[in-house]
Amino acid sequence: MALYLDSAIASEAEIVKHWGWVKGITTNPTLLAQSDSPPETTLKKLVTLTNGPLYYQLVAADKAGMLAEGRKAFEIIGSPTILKIPATPLGFEVVADLSSEITCSVTAIYSAAQAAVAREAGAKIAIAYVNRATRLLGDGIALVQEMASVLKGSDVEILAASIKSPQEAAASLQAGAHHLTLPLAMLQAIATHELSQKTVEEFAQGGIGLQ
Repeated sequence: MALYLDSAIASEAEIVKHWGWVKGITTNPTLLAQSDSPPETTLKKLVTLTNGPLYYQLVAADKAGMLAEGRKAFEIIGSPTILKIPATPLGFEVVADLSSEITCSVTAIYSAAQAAVAREAGAKIAIAYVNRATRLLGDGIALVQEMASVLKGSDVEILAASIKSPQEAAASLQAGAHHLTLPLAMLQAIATHELSQKTVEEFAQGGIGLQ
């Protein structure tokens, strides 16, 4: 299992790098647009701030453009690159072409059948937008369960995104997700519980430690 930062803000990547338990960074076109720098500059900075994968989502609209963009992203990022390729018929074609060269994920999966196609195309990661799927389909956790069933026994792992609460994060893992990607505030939220802090304070009041 791995927990990723969902952000393209270098200052946020610097924060989680010091935590030691966030294992990579996921970006998308919306997040990259929030950076003050051009995408290429942002990606070059982010790759220095993580020891794990750096996900980049293709935005080109045609196959030739997507192939070129994917290869350019790999030139910029290097071996940590994981391409995020949309779960569309064209996207699956691109995965089939690029997966032998660059690690590919398929993003915006909304059915278990699409997860199966992602597997056959050569993707290593299938991405589900959990909360968004709940809003659009009714049950994002059920989607993760269905994807896990279809992908069982394969080497394709599920990355759960669009997580809005610690409870949803835990439920996604219980449903079969291998990894989570979360914004900074949600990473902080899943590491925090008021009873943990209260317990620490109680021990501090009456305890003693090494001096």
